[in-house]
Amino acid sequence: MTKKEEEAVILSTRIVLPFSYSAGHTASRFFIELRDNKRIMGTKCPKCGLVLMPPRRYCGKCLTETDEWVEVGDKGTLVAYTILHRSSPNLPKKPPFAYGIIKLDGADTNLVHILGEVDLDKIKPGMRMQAVFKDQREGNILDIDYFKPI
Repeated sequence: MTKKEEEAVILSTRIVLPFSYSAGHTASRFFIELRDNKRIMGTKCPKCGLVLMPPRRYCGKCLTETDEWVEVGDKGTLVAYTILHRSSPNLPKKPPFAYGIIKLDGADTNLVHILGEVDLDKIKPGMRMQAVFKDQREGNILDIDYFKPI
C-alpha cells in the first residue's frame, strides 16, 4: 500500500488509572489551612516582598525560596472571568457557571476559582468577591466552594 492508500484506524477504549500523589510541603500546608481553619494562606518572598497566592515554594519573580506564611483575605477583586457553557466530566459543577480570576486582599498574585451566587449576565471585572467554604472540607482547593459577590 502506498501512503495515500493507508487507512487511519481509530480505537475507542476507556482507560482507568487510579493513583495517589503527594501535594508536597507547600500545597499540603495550604490545603490543611483551608480544611481545618478556613484560612487562605500565601507565602511571602523574603527578598522582593511578593505575596504569592496560591502559595509557592519559590518566588516566580526573583526565584528566592519562600518560607514565611501569611494569611491573605477571604475577599478580593475579580480581575477577569469566563463563562462555561459546555459540559465535561471533569468540571466541578454543571454548566453554565463562571470561573473567575480573583486577586485576594493581601496577595500580589491571582487565584482562579468558581464563581457562585452571581447573575452570569451581570459579572464584570472589578466586582468585590468573598470566599464561601464548604461545610465538609477535605483538604483540597474545592474546600472553597466558590466566590460570591459582596
